[in-house]
Amino acid sequence: MSTTHTPDDPVADYVAVLSAALHGPVRAKSRMVQEIRDGLTDTVEAHTRDGVPPDRAALLAVREFGTPEELVPSCQRELTIAQTRRTALSVTLTVPFLIACWHLIWTSGQGWQLQQTAQLVAVQLAAVAAVATLLAAAALAATGALARKLRTPERLPLAVAWAGTTAGVAMVVATLALAVLSPLATNWPLVTLAAMVTALSHGMVASSARACRRCARLPAGA
Repeated sequence: MSTTHTPDDPVADYVAVLSAALHGPVRAKSRMVQEIRDGLTDTVEAHTRDGVPPDRAALLAVREFGTPEELVPSCQRELTIAQTRRTALSVTLTVPFLIACWHLIWTSGQGWQLQQTAQLVAVQLAAVAAVATLLAAAALAATGALARKLRTPERLPLAVAWAGTTAGVAMVVATLALAVLSPLATNWPLVTLAAMVTALSHGMVASSARACRRCARLPAGA
C-alpha cells in the first residue's frame, strides 16, 4: 500500500498515524487501513460536492472520523482477534501432523539405543503439544461462530499466544531429540527429515505466537 502523499494532506497524515499505531496480520491491517482511507476519501468528496473547498473538506472529514487515538482501540481489538485466529490455526494445523510423525518414528525405530528414554520424551512432548492444540481449537471456535453470540474473552489472545509458545518450545525439544537420536536410528533419513519439518513448523508457530503476544498486550476497545 502506497504511503506517499502531498504535504499538509490531513487524510494521508491521519491514515499514516493510524497505520503506525496498529499491529496485526499484514493483510488484515492493510485491508482495514484501506477501508478507513476509502471512507475518508468518500467523505471528502461528499463535502466538495456540497461546495466546500478541498482543503477544508479534508479537515472536516478527519474531524468527523474522530482522532486516530479514538479509533485505535476498536481497530486494534479486531486485529488482535485476527492474529489470535492465525496463531490458533497455525497450531491446530501443524502440531497434530507433527505428533503423527513423531509417533510413526518412535514406533518404527527398531534397534535404537536409549529407546525407552526417547519414547518417554516423545510422550511428554506429544501431551504438551496436544493440550496446546486443544486450546487453539477452542480459540478458533470462540473467535469464529461463537463470537456472534458470545463476547471473546479478553485474556484469550494472550492464552493462545502462550499456548503457541509452549507448542513451539515442545517442537524445539523434539527437534533436538530427533537430531541427537538420528544416528542411532535404523531409518535415520526419515528421522532427519522429521527434524527438519519440525524445525520449520516451529519457526512458523513461534513467530505467529510472538506477534499474538504483542497484540494481546496492546490496549483494545470493548
